[in-house]
Amino acid sequence: MPMLVDATVEASKAWNTWSNRPAELVFLPLGVRLTPVLFSSRAAKATTIRPGADLLLGRHGLDGEAIEFETRHGGSRLSFAYRKADPYIVTGRWTALDLAEWGLRYWVSLCLSAESGATVRYDAAEGATVVEVGTRFVALVTRDRPVQVTAHADVAALVADFDAHGYFYKGSRGTEAPALALRFELEMAHDGAFAAAVADSAALAIAKAKAALADPAPEPALPAQTGRYAGALDAVRDVMAWNTLRDTDSRRNFTATSRMWDLGGFAVWFNDQTYAALMTNVFDRAAGYENMAAAMASATPQGNFTCLLSTTDQWVDRSQAPNGAFMAWMMYLRTRERSGLDFVYEPLARNQRWWREHRDPTRLGLVSCGTSDVGDGMYKGLHFGARNETGMDNSATHDEAVYDPETRTLSTLDVGLNAVLALDAQMLALIARELGRDAEAAEFEALAASSRDLIRTELWNEARGLFANRQRTGGFVRSVGPTSFYPLLCGAATPEQAKRLLAHLDDPESFGGDWIIPNASRDDPAYKDNVYWRGRIWPNVNYFLWHALRAAGFEDEAGTFARKSFQLFEKSWAEQRIVAENYNAETGEAMDQGDTDPFYSWGAMLPLLGVAEVMDFNPWGGWEVRNTGEPVRLGPVESPVGPVELRVEDGVLTLRSASRIRLETDLVGRLSHLTLEPNFVSLRLHPASGAQETARLALPDIAPDRLVAARMGGRDLAPLEGQPFLAFDLSGAAAGERLDIHLTPLA
Repeated sequence: MPMLVDATVEASKAWNTWSNRPAELVFLPLGVRLTPVLFSSRAAKATTIRPGADLLLGRHGLDGEAIEFETRHGGSRLSFAYRKADPYIVTGRWTALDLAEWGLRYWVSLCLSAESGATVRYDAAEGATVVEVGTRFVALVTRDRPVQVTAHADVAALVADFDAHGYFYKGSRGTEAPALALRFELEMAHDGAFAAAVADSAALAIAKAKAALADPAPEPALPAQTGRYAGALDAVRDVMAWNTLRDTDSRRNFTATSRMWDLGGFAVWFNDQTYAALMTNVFDRAAGYENMAAAMASATPQGNFTCLLSTTDQWVDRSQAPNGAFMAWMMYLRTRERSGLDFVYEPLARNQRWWREHRDPTRLGLVSCGTSDVGDGMYKGLHFGARNETGMDNSATHDEAVYDPETRTLSTLDVGLNAVLALDAQMLALIARELGRDAEAAEFEALAASSRDLIRTELWNEARGLFANRQRTGGFVRSVGPTSFYPLLCGAATPEQAKRLLAHLDDPESFGGDWIIPNASRDDPAYKDNVYWRGRIWPNVNYFLWHALRAAGFEDEAGTFARKSFQLFEKSWAEQRIVAENYNAETGEAMDQGDTDPFYSWGAMLPLLGVAEVMDFNPWGGWEVRNTGEPVRLGPVESPVGPVELRVEDGVLTLRSASRIRLETDLVGRLSHLTLEPNFVSLRLHPASGAQETARLALPDIAPDRLVAARMGGRDLAPLEGQPFLAFDLSGAAAGERLDIHLTPLA
């Protein structure tokens, strides 16, 4: 029996868009592919619907439960939709929206094939196309009878047949081949429907497919966000789902930087992969840890993470800014999966130590970018290779840096790199404490404190009132970027320094303005270049800066920053479905120049801020929910108590899990450090300024007789009387007060 392509993939994910053809459905365990192929006589060519400007990617559930897209070929526009109510059954339909030629000459083909090369057979009596892989059968049935069935060696041969012979050709007819194409023309099949099913007999697979075709799956309820920041969660969902692919070289599933790129195979940038882990973890903890595993796989024997690991190259001589522990800790706060911390701790700890050993040649306690004498990666031993370690490859902050071949480092101390290294040590200390590794936690706490002190004193430019890169043996460089704010993220800035930094954030001559935040200050000559890191806006930087503001306690400023970031995202997403790698800081446009990608994974970090403004998990506030009084519905999303949905209706926030209302409050403001355990509920209260006179909090699924004790701000708190469930009066609660509720154990 042929080996399964993937014997471990969850059944719910088995049918999905795993391949580099976005329109192609793959049943991953068997490697069976269902590929739409379009042929236009007007264009005189066929297409498998490849990534590009002619493809508009629509809704996509992470499990493939709903997939939608539009495509244009030969001037004609078609829409496709796939649904999956059963893990082993998928249904689909297409509709011609606009035809640029006579439908008789425009073909839609459904091609069934298997990676094993198994023979596909068409049964005219049953109206079914069937392939057997091992002991399993996959059957494809269509609502309408195809005009003809053609036989080919593979999908590429079908495309070549169309390109060579056009639409009016019978020479490739056949009923058995490694790939069979069911051909429909749009004169008679302006719209079409099909179903494919998997079973352990051909008859059963055909029967299941026919039943699904006759009774299509109901519309699935995908994770979504309405009301405040409407569509933010939807966007993160769609970007993550469309970019989740099968890495055939390493036989694993991962979320790519962009399915629009073609680098000759898989490519993993370390930080990109940890960002994908964080975002897929919002919906699916297993997918999150698959992506984190892909990131950890880039660890080297030397101790660093490989900057880029691809089919064609390995940049083992350099790393990327150490953001992995930050992402891993936030994932843990969301899922409370200690096994995830166990998995990442050792390589993350080695990476922290590697930076301090290999990128601090004069033992200042601050690091520089570099490129070690290992491997043969492109740009090894060059100025550009060293710059790759910040990820901000052509940033003007590197312009005055000199590459020293003796130390293999740049001459400048990078403020952003040192700030995230301090944050990484801080997060590693939290992880080590959680894992009971107290001695190592103390080690990383000391490293974080030392870095903070040095950043505060050595990288603060008093004359300009901000943090900046400086020469190891000299003064500050001229150009600054948003990383000047990163010391807020690790707690390095004094209150006075933080106040002066905020002035730059508001200044339209510096980093302020309608579209934020440019990756060169607006008064820098490099800003006008508008090329990559010279002036454009980068979503991952916005995400980190929002956290920096939150970490420093600038809640109002963070809220404004999130709103502007989401407006930037919406400008290109709402109608064009573009989620860009970077954006124009003058106009907010995404595709105004060629050095950006239209469907980049980390672009979803902009709408992720819209999600975080409603519910988030972070080191500063733990599990947080926010009630502004405006209507909102968010979810379901992962949480420590399983999938939850948050709603605000008529000013009342409710948190539901498993059809139970776990918490309800009309407090306007924020709840942080939320803990919902069987015998203990805890949170901190942050009422909005000028809050309402009265406020209450209820636990609707907990009976009053289970209360042992409740304390708010260190004083006893009695429950409200006459309620069938626990409820408390929060009137007069001070900002930051903690509410602890102890309960009797459940039987």
